[in-house]
Amino acid sequence: MHILLGLLAVVVVLGLAFLMSNDKKNVNYKAIGIMLIFQILITLFMFETGVGQWVIKKISEGFNKLIEFGNVGISFVVGGFELQEGGVFFFNVLLLIVFFATLLSVLTYLKILPPIIKYLGWLISKVTGLPRVESFNAVNSIFFGQSEALIAIRSQFHHLNANRLYIVSASAMGSVSASIVGAYLQMLPPQYVLVALPLNMFSALMIASVIAPVNVPKEEDVVDIKNVSKEKSIFEAMGNGALEGGKIALIVAAMLIAFIASLELVNALIQLVFAGVTLEDILGYVLAPIGLLMGISPGEVIQAGSIMGTKIVTNEFVAMLQFQQAMGDMSEKTIGIVTVFLTSFANFSSIGIIAGTVKGIDEEKAVSVSRFGMKLLIGATLASILSASVVGMFL
Repeated sequence: MHILLGLLAVVVVLGLAFLMSNDKKNVNYKAIGIMLIFQILITLFMFETGVGQWVIKKISEGFNKLIEFGNVGISFVVGGFELQEGGVFFFNVLLLIVFFATLLSVLTYLKILPPIIKYLGWLISKVTGLPRVESFNAVNSIFFGQSEALIAIRSQFHHLNANRLYIVSASAMGSVSASIVGAYLQMLPPQYVLVALPLNMFSALMIASVIAPVNVPKEEDVVDIKNVSKEKSIFEAMGNGALEGGKIALIVAAMLIAFIASLELVNALIQLVFAGVTLEDILGYVLAPIGLLMGISPGEVIQAGSIMGTKIVTNEFVAMLQFQQAMGDMSEKTIGIVTVFLTSFANFSSIGIIAGTVKGIDEEKAVSVSRFGMKLLIGATLASILSASVVGMFL
């Protein structure tokens, strides 16, 4: 029954995307079907097979070892603070971003990551028939943040019409940066965070390809990654990566302060009219029907919807902090579904980040991004729902 419900959720999500489509006649249904099959196979492999569970375990152990290395550096700088559970969130979680960003910068400088990303993108393009730039960007968005992913394809921006621009922007918003995954793993069950990475990549591509179908001439379908890294030495790459990671950690910290404080203000204003009611309560009821479709049980759907809604109007870290406090009262299935939903950048603040990045690359195209900003957020949110629904079928 839960599989049928999950399939219904998939149909509803794709149906909503189809209603939003600006070119319904040219939707690539074959590509959508292939990517949906990929999602189901990946989820089955990771949850239902011994080999898949072993892979998740080993990847989790690898991340945990990297987190240990990162904590050594953090302890040296802020050793007077408690870094174990219950310690300071900025030091416990956010400063790990510095180390992971450094690793990504070094792997990029050594030309290890760019070819892997390029050829994985080429494989997706070959199998699905989607353009190479869009496929490359989707894979790239798993490793790098929204801004970095778009900057990596800046030399191809002159080829991007409004629909292509929508797809690359949606991929950037629908995924998460590998530099932040270490922080997520400190807060949420690792098996669900890890399965969310490939699922969200395909979901973002699927939804965006329905909303904004493209048909790209071969001469314009070229990926150039020659100038991805401008560093002249490995030490410069380490330094730049550390600085970038530090900037991200501070930005996340600043956004948390602003959003959590603003949420408290909004709740105080609501309670002037409706005593005991919070924005989270309202969002919980609004998203309850979607939560039921995703496979969340009726007894948990209001609380889960509240957390998912908080993520959309604030950011994933605010929602994850709330989710950590609620997980003890939730079933494993609900924990898995909500974790996958939260593992993306689909929120209001991301519209500004993407529009600002595009403006730095091409001011004219930034106007297009601003026009479809809300459509971008809705599409990325539908992608998160799609991934969570697929996972819900197998929990």
